[in-house]
Amino acid sequence: MQSVTVNNLVFDEYLSKEEIATLVAQVAERINTDYAGREPLFVCVLNGAFMYASDLLKHITLPAEITFVRLKSYEGTATTGKVNMLIPLQVPIQDRDIIIVEDIVDTGLTMHGFIQYLKEEGARSVELTSFLFKPDALQYPDATPKYIGKSIPTAFVVGYGLDYDEKGRNLESLYVLKK
Repeated sequence: MQSVTVNNLVFDEYLSKEEIATLVAQVAERINTDYAGREPLFVCVLNGAFMYASDLLKHITLPAEITFVRLKSYEGTATTGKVNMLIPLQVPIQDRDIIIVEDIVDTGLTMHGFIQYLKEEGARSVELTSFLFKPDALQYPDATPKYIGKSIPTAFVVGYGLDYDEKGRNLESLYVLKK
């Protein structure tokens, strides 16, 4: 098993880049089927979802657009209880079919707040795709992703866009903190 060290912590490979590619293609296939005849707007949540969004959009065969936001609901390891947009939406969303592209959903706090915002701003529909989902950590059921790459236990992961103190995002595979 391949391991990496990120900021002095050791992580073991959890998903290879080949396994990731298969999961992403499967999610895209579902979206292509569900959104046939529509033109969704993909909203990529920076920073973590950039790799997933890039790979996902390569498999989307629909006419579609992508835009980016940066959200923050945590200070360090603690939640602030509210969602702030550090980089706001740059395109109109009224009467649009929105698909939020997220790297990981655990408690769902950030997505709960963002989904409510998009609905209040007049989006026709809002769905969520997350490469990873931690169902055991979910506290906001409305933030359950419709399109999931993989459900995982509540373990700390890094790679494929996910970071540990801003390091490790560039790893092609996904790694889990070694016990």
